[in-house]
Amino acid sequence: MNTTDNTTNVYRRVGQDLWTFLLSELKPKGKMLTPFNIISAPIILLGLILIVLRFTKGLGATTNLNQEFPWGIWIGFDVVTGVAFAAGAYLVTFMVYVLRMEKYHAIVRATVLNGFLAYVFYAGALTLDLGRPWKIINPIIGNSFGVSSVLFLVAWHFLLYMMAQFIEFSPAVAEWLGLKKLRKVLGSLTVGAVVFGICLSMLHQSGLGALFLLAPAKIHPLWYTEYIPVLFIVSSVFAGMSIVIIEGTISHRVFHHQISAEHHAKHMDIMVGLSRLAAAALFVYFFMKILVLVHGMHWDELLTPMGYLYLLEMIGFVVLPFVIFVMGAKNRDRKLLLSAAVITAVGIIFNRLNVSVIAFKWYAPMHYIPSWIEIVITLAVVFGEIWAFRWVVNRMPVFMESPQWVKHLDDEVGQTVPQGVVAGVNSEAAALQPVKIKK
Repeated sequence: MNTTDNTTNVYRRVGQDLWTFLLSELKPKGKMLTPFNIISAPIILLGLILIVLRFTKGLGATTNLNQEFPWGIWIGFDVVTGVAFAAGAYLVTFMVYVLRMEKYHAIVRATVLNGFLAYVFYAGALTLDLGRPWKIINPIIGNSFGVSSVLFLVAWHFLLYMMAQFIEFSPAVAEWLGLKKLRKVLGSLTVGAVVFGICLSMLHQSGLGALFLLAPAKIHPLWYTEYIPVLFIVSSVFAGMSIVIIEGTISHRVFHHQISAEHHAKHMDIMVGLSRLAAAALFVYFFMKILVLVHGMHWDELLTPMGYLYLLEMIGFVVLPFVIFVMGAKNRDRKLLLSAAVITAVGIIFNRLNVSVIAFKWYAPMHYIPSWIEIVITLAVVFGEIWAFRWVVNRMPVFMESPQWVKHLDDEVGQTVPQGVVAGVNSEAAALQPVKIKK
């Protein structure tokens, strides 16, 4: 790895005008005519047009939602599923900051960035589903507070957790802008924001599950249980780990020029570690689901069409990825681990849609089917998040080396804030060195 400070052409230089630098950073970086851009750009543009149509014409003109089925894929996928996928942020920060598992330092910033963007985009998508979206601030300003409502708790958890994640990632922004004093202050806030964020994330992961406790007669008995909040927390573990594996694998191919040879070499060890955690969570989840099934005594439901759907979910998207994760971790097979992560991610989508859409009022003669407008807008939200992630990674020290001054700054304050890799410094070794106190 090059040990010289080669980041001066990437980040803002000392004395460089801030606004001039920001304007220069708006210019595209990299190839424009890539297969991904060609596919995603038209969908994003069409999605923006349809979003305008949704807010001007209303839900009735753009969705298949009605009084019987007020929640569709904008809730079932964008919010309920998206929050589970974003769980990797609280899990990885917990492992690094609380458990001191230093080998995961290299992926903290990418994971936190992915989680923060997921919450920003999915919270934005939440406004699409509201009949009166201008009232989304009611839980914040105190109008119709609804302190006994689960949605009140979820709304505040969302807001506070997005703030906590922004603080966690903000040192990278300060490094990009060359703001040394601000970087010193933000670095000192990181650990507190991480601990606060972990608590918030666990609360609203379970809070989303608690929403469905209010509809015992409307959700199929194979999916309804008083333990839905616990199942949502446990499933968020293997959901988050799977997304981190998928995102990490793609990033190591797309942004390989930004990642040091040292971190490339460690990627396999990180994948194996995350896969073992995902497999353990899948085992616990399967065991809990069996207990719920035995306790509920719904054996007769297994031989119905909904029962076949339940068996597909449990065998195809819980047992199967568990086995593949175990085999892949044992043999250190990258393809097996990635395959298991993809199957697990699809399984989470399947499970969340089963709970919130498919198994909701399964007995109704006319069931909800999303309109093409709902699907296009959902795809636009997903692609928009990926574009935002790529924009940040190409400019800020997520995978790239941080400026050399960051190492000296952290030595002064005794910080071990995760960074891409400080130029010429092994971040794990640096984190373990005793802090020197200047007299």
